[in-house]
Amino acid sequence: MRSIKQPGAPVTERIQWVEVRGRPFSFTLPAGLPLLEAARRGFAAEGFAGGVLNFSQGALGPFGYVMPALSKTGENAAFYSDIYRPAGVTRTRLGSMTLGMRDGAPFYHCHGLWTEADGKASGGHMLPDETVIAEPFEVQAFGIDGAMFTAEPDPETNFKLFGPVVSASTGARTTSRAFALRLRPNQDFALCLEAFCRAHGIAQAKIHGGVGSTIGARFTHGDVTEPFATELAITAGTIAPGAAGALEAALDVALIDYTGGIADGRLARGDNPVLMTMELVLEALE
Repeated sequence: MRSIKQPGAPVTERIQWVEVRGRPFSFTLPAGLPLLEAARRGFAAEGFAGGVLNFSQGALGPFGYVMPALSKTGENAAFYSDIYRPAGVTRTRLGSMTLGMRDGAPFYHCHGLWTEADGKASGGHMLPDETVIAEPFEVQAFGIDGAMFTAEPDPETNFKLFGPVVSASTGARTTSRAFALRLRPNQDFALCLEAFCRAHGIAQAKIHGGVGSTIGARFTHGDVTEPFATELAITAGTIAPGAAGALEAALDVALIDYTGGIADGRLARGDNPVLMTMELVLEALE
């Protein structure tokens, strides 16, 4: 399987996880607010301090983002581009967000694909302090209670990365057993989730959120993304028994690579290792 050497030694525990309670809900992001603040308010209104969300058609402006890029210093296996600030209103095709905390304040990690006002198709990593909602749009969210995605220094990748950390209950109304996860580098995305579900007695699960990167990508429809550095959003995901009865992860994703190549589809099981990180929530369907 493909792998990328990271600057630091691998941590023994390859999945950072916390079992939580959670609940799906939807809300509308109002125009004029920064995306981060609008998301925070939407979760707070339902009693949650954090969680994950997904969206499709949205409108952003002002808007700032970065794309994946090669590392100029060698201090990281890959890095970010310079900041892009497209003029006018950018229309999103899809996006996925993890809402948590960094340095004691609300923060998010959000990837997506979009079309800029001049017609340019692009994607990448939306900057929390430079992204404002231009027109109201709806998002599908999953709030978590009992953990917070918290940005902490990660010696393996030499980045400050979100991972789930146990937190006090906020008393929010919940409906589901769930798990907040962060997958570490150089392990296959699908097989890793299947093994996790087997180990925790999860017979069937639905993925909410889903922000991270893979080492290029191999899709079930035959397409291949060769450039190794990607920014990826999960558009749909389940783990359920396959035809032979064993658990199989079906992971539909969309991504942009460091050359600007855009791809989407279902990932091939066993051939899509994580590059830096993969954050998501697994809702156990029982």
